[in-house]
Amino acid sequence: MAATNEFERLALLASPTDRAQEAANGLGGVADWVPLEEADAVVVLGGDGFMLHTLHQMLETGRVIPAYGMNRGTVGFLMNHYREGGNLTAKLARATRIAVAPLHMTAITQDGVHHVHNAINEVSLLRETRQTAKIEVSVNDKVRIPELVCDGVLLATPAGSTAYNLSANGPILPLTSNTLALTPISPFRPRRWKGAILPAHSRVTLRVREPAKRPVAAVADQKEVRDIAEVRLAIDEGSELTLLFDKGHSLDERIVSEQFIA
Repeated sequence: MAATNEFERLALLASPTDRAQEAANGLGGVADWVPLEEADAVVVLGGDGFMLHTLHQMLETGRVIPAYGMNRGTVGFLMNHYREGGNLTAKLARATRIAVAPLHMTAITQDGVHHVHNAINEVSLLRETRQTAKIEVSVNDKVRIPELVCDGVLLATPAGSTAYNLSANGPILPLTSNTLALTPISPFRPRRWKGAILPAHSRVTLRVREPAKRPVAAVADQKEVRDIAEVRLAIDEGSELTLLFDKGHSLDERIVSEQFIA
């Protein structure tokens, strides 16, 4: 049975790089492109960074539609292979849908101001000075580590597990795993703690100890808040996003392969 065509109106967004702009020109006649605010789905040309930019743009405007990425960047973990021509509308109709729920961050500064941001990749706490940070780690209102002495700590979604989280020696999470990665950054104490994989419904609270002496910044994707006292994190189920992947695009194989790259 033929796939139902849900995506009659498509938007096209391309990063400003030469590769992405060249690809956009090549796809110019493939569809009758419409503005993002009028589209049923969006085709994104670029790398993972531009896909994240597009997803954040949709969250900020409240116009959330499925996104189909084609890799004209580098890693392209969130993207499909780039191919010119073909029936793009039919390809999107056959695509596999993967739900991506961002993290909701409430960051409280030392002066008591609350800052609220979403993060599709990760929220990171990072020391602001040469002094190591001291952070209390709680999960579901239970203190798990009274004092983590480190350069920082991050909580990553599956979509962000191959980014900063991987560089900090955190685990790669399948996009459909329904888990989060809590990963220390250059931990000093406790020395043996390498992080934790948590169920996606977990609530994580990170409290900065000695914040005046050891100031810490919080970064939700590209949004930074300095002089943090406490950060509260949980999945924002009301802001779910949808990524579209080709049927032959094996996410499981990419996740496995990424873990064996020397």
